Amino acid sequence: MSENRRSVTDIFDGVAASDGAGVRMTRVIASPMLDHFDPFLLLDEFRSDDPNDYIAGFPDHPHRGFETVTYMLAGSMQHGDNQGNAGLLEAGSVQWMTAGRGIVHSEMPMQEDGLMWGFQLWVNLPSKQKMTEPRYQDIPPTNVPTISLTDGVTAKIVAGTLRGTEGPVNGVATEPFFYDVRLEDARSITIETPRSHNVFAYVYEGRVEVADRWIEAKQIALLDAGDLLDLRTDADARLIVVGGRPLNEPVARYGPFVMNTEAELRQAFIDFQSGNF
Repeated sequence: MSENRRSVTDIFDGVAASDGAGVRMTRVIASPMLDHFDPFLLLDEFRSDDPNDYIAGFPDHPHRGFETVTYMLAGSMQHGDNQGNAGLLEAGSVQWMTAGRGIVHSEMPMQEDGLMWGFQLWVNLPSKQKMTEPRYQDIPPTNVPTISLTDGVTAKIVAGTLRGTEGPVNGVATEPFFYDVRLEDARSITIETPRSHNVFAYVYEGRVEVADRWIEAKQIALLDAGDLLDLRTDADARLIVVGGRPLNEPVARYGPFVMNTEAELRQAFIDFQSGNF
């Protein structure tokens, strides 16, 4: 099979949003313009050095039927849940939480000033795994490998395999990859991507020519099918490149619950309200 280069099919701007107890962020997926991108349900970037934008955090809230990914660039948050699990998310760390049949958890800042910066991504679960037991993959910064792709280009590998280096996240149904790529001034690189996966690129510093289009900071580029993705900059830039195997299943979604049918959604509310999470 010959190799094909991916090209950009759509570009969307992130929009200002607020979630939790008033945390301000940029919403990239689950916005009025981009509802979802199978298997990805939501992408938020939170970034502020004003405590008023983040100090209230994300108090106890439920999830069912999908996975949440928190990737911290700066600052720290404490997480805990109704099963007694707790841990610290610090700069460079990752939490890949499979909510499965249901969990109630919180994420609260462990700082009163300074920069809080990171991402939260929601990844759908296939119907056969929506009621699986919840689990966490809490990954410290030292376990997230950074590789040099070429002179002036590095990538942190949260999930998936790039150039023979495997990320720490494993056992995820959608076989995701998640790369945090840094390009120095006027550098370029071509990275390999599984042809079967839906792939997006989100630029969070500078600007990047993704495939055949220039993408500015706080913009997401959706890509068509292919094996290779070309990236180029004219100044220092950073972006995440993320892909996953699409599920091609119906999505019934309301707030923190993502199922396949309206009946399953109603049952999720009943189970939560009756304390069965």
